[in-house]
Amino acid sequence: MEESSSTPYRTSTDPRSSRRRFPGLPSQIAYARRFVARQLADSPELTTATLLASELATNAITHSDSGRATGKFEVCVHRAPGWARVEVRDLGSTTEAPQPQHRDPYDTAEHGRGLDLVEALAGKWGAEPRRDGRGRQVWFELVWDGDELDGDRPG
Repeated sequence: MEESSSTPYRTSTDPRSSRRRFPGLPSQIAYARRFVARQLADSPELTTATLLASELATNAITHSDSGRATGKFEVCVHRAPGWARVEVRDLGSTTEAPQPQHRDPYDTAEHGRGLDLVEALAGKWGAEPRRDGRGRQVWFELVWDGDELDGDRPG
C-alpha cells in the first residue's frame, strides 16, 4: 500500500473538487460510480476511475459501519490537468486497515479482489484515518498525459 501522497490536492471548496454523500446501501454503488463518471467525463482514465470507485464504495458498505442501518459513505473527486484523486470515506470498523488479498489469478472466488485491482491500476493509493476521526478514507490517484479537464482546455 502506498503512503499518503505528499502531492497537495485541492480542497472541497475548489471548483475542481466535488463530493457527495450516499446512504450505505448496495443500491447506491451505481450512483457513486455515476457521480465519479460525471466528474471525470473528459478523462482518458474514466473507465478505470469508475471501476476503482465502485470497488472502494463496495468495500465501504461491506467492511465498515457505513453498511449498517443509517450508515453512509462519501465520495470525493479532486481533479487537475492530467491527474485525479478519488477518495471514499466510510464510518470505519473495528477490523484492521484495508489490504489487498493478492489472490491467485485462477482463484474463482467471487470476492476479495477489489483492492488488488486498485493496487494494480492506480498510480498511487492508500488508506488512512479520516481527519475528522469518524472513520477512514481509502483513496487512489490516476495520472495521464496530454489531457486537460473542464475549463483548463485552451479555447
